[in-house]
This record gives sequence, C-alpha cells and structure tokens, in this order.
Amino acid sequence: MILNRKFFERDTLTVAKELLGKFLVHEDAEGTTIGKIVETEAYIGPEDKASHAYNNLRTRRTEVQFGPKGHAYIYQVYGMYFCLNATSGSFVGKPEAILVRALEPIEGVDLMIRRRGSDASRIVGLANGPGKLCIAMGISKKQNGADLCVPPLCIETSVTVNEQQVIQTARVNVDYAEEWKRLPWRFLIKDNYFVSKPSGR
Repeated sequence: MILNRKFFERDTLTVAKELLGKFLVHEDAEGTTIGKIVETEAYIGPEDKASHAYNNLRTRRTEVQFGPKGHAYIYQVYGMYFCLNATSGSFVGKPEAILVRALEPIEGVDLMIRRRGSDASRIVGLANGPGKLCIAMGISKKQNGADLCVPPLCIETSVTVNEQQVIQTARVNVDYAEEWKRLPWRFLIKDNYFVSKPSGR
C-alpha cells in the first residue's frame, strides 16, 4: 500500500523516523526497482542552518519544499550526483524535507547493479548513500516535484521498525551549519549493513 498524504503532513522528525523500513519504489521503462529505506535525515527550514531553505530562501531549487507535502525534492551535488528528499511537515508553506540517505536493495537488484556498474559481490554498497541510491533507482532531476503518493515514484508501507531498532545521530556533511550540525536528526536502522555510515561516525 502506498503511503498517503497524511503520512507526510506531520512532524518532520516523526516522519523521518517512520520512513525507516518503508519501500521506495520506482517504475520506469527499464523496469521496477525497490529499496527498503534504512537511513534518513531531517531538514527543517527556515530556522535550520543546514537546510537549503534556511531563512526562508525561496528559489527555483527550493520551491518544491514550499509546496504540498509528500513530494520529491531532488537536487544535484558536485555537478553529477542527485539526492532524493520527501517534503514533509505539519504546516503548509513551511519548507521541510527528509533526505533518503540509504536503501537496502529489495527488487530489481540486477538493474541496480547494471546502473551502478557494480558486481553482485558489492550489493551492500549499491545504494548506501544518497547519490548511489539515486543512480541505482534511476532517479534524476526529472522526478523533481513528483508526487510520492502515486506511481511511478512512490513510497510503500512495509514492516514497522520499532523504537529499539532506531538509532539517532548527528547529520552527515553539514559542518557549515554551525550549532545545527550537532542536532541528532539522522535516523538509521540499528545493525543494518546497508546504511551509509555506522552509527558511531
């Protein structure tokens, strides 16, 4: 069952935590790929200095964050890698988003391997990072603004991850955010081999 709009129209930290264990699904001409979300990060503008929408910065890039919740906010880093976020939050017009940082491959693994140029022995590293997972799942800027509550790019329910399985840490690669870099707004499934970085790093 695909997650509905109400799932995303809640407190962003809650949504970021509850996205763990859900299935990210992408259907395209090459086939269907599915990955279990095992790591997320929350960004809550306009006060969050790590957010692209800090201080209510509204640009062509950040515009999606100001719109309806449950949509794909996709941006490019290093001029070559894409990162997938889901817009979220309880207040319309407040820019909040959740970065999907890592996936555990579930379906379409051969297609993921072909896209990533990896061999089967490296399945653990197929989607253990925001840029890697977008390549593996065939996600690019073309899907920016896509409604995640309907195919072809959507998030489905799966098994529930209980509180004891969730670890919170500081976010990754946000040293520029001053005091906000220390907030424990990164969520991952404990002892999962497919996260981008172990909990202690």
